[in-house]
Amino acid sequence: MAISASMVKELRERTGAGMMDCKKALQETDGDMEKAIDLLREKGIAKAAKKSDRVAAEGLAAVAAEGSIACIVEVNSETDFVAKNENFQNFVKEITDHLLGQRPASVEEAMGQAFKGEGAALQEVLNEKIATIGENMNLRRFEILEKPEGNVFGSYIHMGGRIAVLIELTGGNEELARDLAMQVAAARPTYVKREEVDTTELDREREVLTAQALNEGKPENIVQKMVEGRLNKYYEEVCLVEQVFVKDSDKKVKNLLKESNADVVRFVRYEVGEGIEKKVDNFVEEVMAQTKKQ
Repeated sequence: MAISASMVKELRERTGAGMMDCKKALQETDGDMEKAIDLLREKGIAKAAKKSDRVAAEGLAAVAAEGSIACIVEVNSETDFVAKNENFQNFVKEITDHLLGQRPASVEEAMGQAFKGEGAALQEVLNEKIATIGENMNLRRFEILEKPEGNVFGSYIHMGGRIAVLIELTGGNEELARDLAMQVAAARPTYVKREEVDTTELDREREVLTAQALNEGKPENIVQKMVEGRLNKYYEEVCLVEQVFVKDSDKKVKNLLKESNADVVRFVRYEVGEGIEKKVDNFVEEVMAQTKKQ
């Protein structure tokens, strides 16, 4: 039978499943709404959809490379307990391999692709995992880098996947690339070098430093020199090459690069859950609320 838009809408509202999943379920059940609901439940899609509004701010970040292609990814779960589960860790590895092999341009494209190039879509596989594990999970973000021949990839994973870094160098070697990936993980730079710093951000920092100097009662004729001096400290915080090398405090990263006849092309740093507003549960209140329901 013909599946109307209103039928798809009703099924979506009743299950929380995606529009295409609802349409397929109705087509497979000849428009029988109750059977379609059961079908979605059997596939774990309805159950997964109900969990989709729950905050997933834990999880793992991972890196994988194959030849001239490398990928860094973050997959989230609701709890750290699940993130430490071997099945979840293996799933993150499988997702990373999928991204390397299929090279999607976005999370949306990745979710619609046949998982690892065959069978069900990644979204369907993820829904099944959510139904099995009982927690909301999602592929939050990824980046795929491609390097020219002669360049070097380096990576570093900290705290078992809490932080992941992928870096690309010209010149140098894998050991240097890994050391610099470790530097990025520890020192959290935002840019590679001074020239990359956003001008708006730089102007704002200069205004703040100027106000600070004036509030300290410094004479206006020396404020500008003070501000430029303090900006150097700012560059050391946000620019990788300006930072003190974490493995040798007598050396800056730019000196290390010069010694190795190398340069940093780019880096990507993922810290699990950064920027996600986490729900803070009050255990006592939660227990009291459950008691009142009984």
